[in-house]
Amino acid sequence: MPNAPTDPVTLTADLVRCPSVTPEEGGALVLLGELLSKAGFACTRVDRNGVSNLFARWGDKDAAKTFGFNGHTDVVPLGDETAWTVPPFGAEQKDGFLWGRGATDMKSGVAAFVAAAVDFVTDTPPENGALILTITGDEEGDATDGTAALLDWMRDNGEAMDACLVGEPTCPDTLGEMIKIGRRGSLTAWFTLTGEQGHAAYPHRARNPLPAMARLMDRLASHSLDSGTDHFDPSTLAVVTIDTGNPATNVIPAQCRATVNIRFNDAHDSTGLIGWMQGELDSVAQEFGIAGEMKTKVSGESFLTPPGPLSDLVAQAVQAETGITPELSTTGGTSDARFVKDHCPVVEFGLVGRTMHQVDERVEVAQIPRLKAIYTRILRDYFA
Repeated sequence: MPNAPTDPVTLTADLVRCPSVTPEEGGALVLLGELLSKAGFACTRVDRNGVSNLFARWGDKDAAKTFGFNGHTDVVPLGDETAWTVPPFGAEQKDGFLWGRGATDMKSGVAAFVAAAVDFVTDTPPENGALILTITGDEEGDATDGTAALLDWMRDNGEAMDACLVGEPTCPDTLGEMIKIGRRGSLTAWFTLTGEQGHAAYPHRARNPLPAMARLMDRLASHSLDSGTDHFDPSTLAVVTIDTGNPATNVIPAQCRATVNIRFNDAHDSTGLIGWMQGELDSVAQEFGIAGEMKTKVSGESFLTPPGPLSDLVAQAVQAETGITPELSTTGGTSDARFVKDHCPVVEFGLVGRTMHQVDERVEVAQIPRLKAIYTRILRDYFA
């Protein structure tokens, strides 16, 4: 008698009930490890610096083909809990939706690919094929000890994927409309300009950093980084804050701080952008006779998996299950695909992400088994 199929809706609800706000594991990876182990996956906890991660393999290391899924079970904080109309970790089902933190981003995606993988190896195990699932508890945080730790562990232990699909929600409005084949890079820069404090009535006796900061921010924000590339929209620079902390109207402050965030396409790398900003900072500091300092953080470089066998495989499965030909896109923020792309070809496909990170986050229940069906078709076609 065949085994009952793994229900991705029930699994999503079970995962939502795990309070796994970064960096808390919340029981989510324990739950998945037990389910995967029962299906014959060899599971290993790859924890680093207090962050929990799960590696699961089905099949031999020397298999001819190894397909991978990547996802995360950690979620962002609740925000104002009193604003929720449902318990955030209650996994309630009403109005055709399953409600709760992580329902969209991305416990439903993890549930769908885990359910697809379990049933696939149980019902139609591929000959000379292998599956690897890498699931992290550190995607919504700094991400330094999540998928990066899993990939480090894989390298040290001779583990490898030939191709990987990240199950992030990629569709703006309708299931099937978008596959991500790359992501923009993300760079944040913090500027500090230091002059000399003085009386506002005697500005010539002070060195005011505020006009200098205004000049610097205008130069950066008004500069056109590029006009876009073949697969990317134009890069953007946003000034996100300018601060002095000065409550007085008769005091010229000694310091001013500002922060900018750049989302950049494959016309740039972070090194070149940092060099450009440093040059503008040095020029303004010299012009105004003040000191300038810049600190930066690179969250990820821009990358692209060129359209080809992997994106074709996923697009054909999406079209077969939904009737929609998906757009190949590089829009959005960063994801853990930025780490996986250094290991193997990677694309992203998942559910509609409209409510991710919001109060009353929710996922359309009917979409979850449809996503499982897409993932199942991808596995079947990949190993055919």
